[in-house]
Amino acid sequence: MQIRFQIEYFTRWGEELHVSVSRAGHDAVELPLHTSDGRMWSGSIEMQAAVGDDVEYRYFVTYEGREFRREVGVLPHVVRVERGCDSYDCRDWWMEPVRVAGVAVPVFSLRSNGSQGVGDFGDLRQLIDWAVKVGMRVVQLLPVNDTTASHRWTDSYPYNVMSVNALHPQYIDLRQMSPLPTKRAMTAYGRERRKLNALPEINYEAVEALKQDYLRQLYAYEGARTLHSAACKRFVNDNDEWLRPYSVFSFLRDTYSTSDYTQWPAHAAYNTADVDALFRQHATEVGYYIYVQFCLHRQLLAVGRYARRHGIILKGDIPIGVNRRCVETWQNPHYFNLDQQTGAPPDFFSTDGQNWGFPTYNWSVMARDGYRWWCGRMKRMSQYFSAYRIDHILGFFRIWEIPSPHRTGLLGHFSPAMPLSREEIESRGVPFVREMYLQDLHNHLLFHPRISAKNEEPYRQLSADGQRAFDALYEDFFYHRHNQFWYEEAMKKLPAIIHSTQMIVCGEDLGMVPECTRWVMNELGILSLEIQSMPKAMYVEFGDPQTYPLLSVCTISSHDTPSMRGWWQEDAQRAQRYYTDVLSLQGEAPKDMPGALCRRVISDHLRCPSALCVLTIQDWLATDEHLRMANPSQERINIPANPRHYWRFRMHIGMEKLMSANEFNQNIKQLISATRP
Repeated sequence: MQIRFQIEYFTRWGEELHVSVSRAGHDAVELPLHTSDGRMWSGSIEMQAAVGDDVEYRYFVTYEGREFRREVGVLPHVVRVERGCDSYDCRDWWMEPVRVAGVAVPVFSLRSNGSQGVGDFGDLRQLIDWAVKVGMRVVQLLPVNDTTASHRWTDSYPYNVMSVNALHPQYIDLRQMSPLPTKRAMTAYGRERRKLNALPEINYEAVEALKQDYLRQLYAYEGARTLHSAACKRFVNDNDEWLRPYSVFSFLRDTYSTSDYTQWPAHAAYNTADVDALFRQHATEVGYYIYVQFCLHRQLLAVGRYARRHGIILKGDIPIGVNRRCVETWQNPHYFNLDQQTGAPPDFFSTDGQNWGFPTYNWSVMARDGYRWWCGRMKRMSQYFSAYRIDHILGFFRIWEIPSPHRTGLLGHFSPAMPLSREEIESRGVPFVREMYLQDLHNHLLFHPRISAKNEEPYRQLSADGQRAFDALYEDFFYHRHNQFWYEEAMKKLPAIIHSTQMIVCGEDLGMVPECTRWVMNELGILSLEIQSMPKAMYVEFGDPQTYPLLSVCTISSHDTPSMRGWWQEDAQRAQRYYTDVLSLQGEAPKDMPGALCRRVISDHLRCPSALCVLTIQDWLATDEHLRMANPSQERINIPANPRHYWRFRMHIGMEKLMSANEFNQNIKQLISATRP
């Protein structure tokens, strides 16, 4: 198929316009465009594509060759290969980059009349229909990776992934599967499905049992036929590198009733020959996990193609870490530092810091093969998604590392870092007090200031001059000393990873953010995350959405925070300051946000310069006092300070009711069209 491009774009001296073209799951092909007047650019490219394929293309500019490169705009263009077409003319009249609105909701939180107690990929398709109906262009999800470690509710944490490639079985839409072979089995299933689907929250374990029972019965009935189909064989062949270890790991996990491979009586250490032998010897049992992944893949692939055809950017989420005892650390232990844990220093979410328990990455080993593990992961994601969010992008600059024996995030330190010697500390006029520092793991003569030092007794015992000197050292160490060092660390890793696909890249850059984060994200065209209640400027209580950069995602709340209404009720004095100082309203702030006030706040955010304004489904629903939840505290998805939080939030209304809420939908559509034309 030939694709011909023509676009009007005014270039500056030394600039050249290029187009990057790709099919989902395939490497991009770049094409330089040509111009005779520096204004109208054109070119053509031949590409192998089948009927029904979606082809994405994006423009970028180079300056004096490829020394400097930047995206032209943010959003990709999509064409779909139709029957009987052997060429396409892509004529784009260039204008300012599009600013679009969207919705964020975890797949597990979706509800419909036919779902099975948890949101699934069928419900996700209905969410895309709703987004189209109200004029949105983005649907943002949480991770959909398999987190099955114990088959217990503790597996509900979507960032504690057991495989960065496998999809979670809970998201399979059984409506798209064959019926069970007997009427009695279908009747029993239907009875349990209706009971679970009526619950206000997800019963993770009961849902997991229901779906596994259905899939096991169906596998016994049609599994062999499916596994021998041409489509499934292609899937296995294309994904063998991760699918074989994953399916064998899952078989061993369920055989030994634990995912902790160090406790398995055999195969605790990964061995390719042993895995291949198990794959053959237990073909029927291992085949079940391949069957489930194949069905999940087909369903999500169909959703991704459906989203592209309807102009919706489906945005996934890349967890920064993996479970310590998962298929990734079993198969590739050399990529990880298994004696260390990741977390976060004290921040908006937790005054004591966080300990996620994930192992840290051995970046030096990953660099030797060009970050192949990461690039492969991104390419597989690109089959389904047109954009993704990098969870805790700061982890590519430096990670908050906590030695394994410790539990609290307060005992961590940044890695990599440039620790201080005692001589350097004292040369800055700071009395050396051992309790105020952590020894470096690699050199016990070097020290990191304790993140909590200024809140502890040794600091209070310093003289006023000593405290001022320590404050200056502390400020320099955490905010200035490492800027160039961490910039270089991020630029070793991120370019190869983000350029491995054509997906739009967004970074979650909240918390203790060094200045170099902005340098890297601007240079690589990574969209930042902007939340008004978490401003990045120092000594400011509320950010100003009108100052947000174009390359950013604007939102009001996230899965880690209270909803807009929950935030409002959480602190009455803070809500009053927002009411008076930000909204410029007089009198006493209402205890619960009325719908009109929610619309005012959302309108202010939609008018901001950010390319993407993506709000949670809870915040969109807040504008309608008849549709929204009665109690804002029930809208919360996660409490980051609680490492054992049960992720079970589910929408209180189904997609069918949402689609038929004509007045609400019309109001949202008008709100978007008035602010993001």
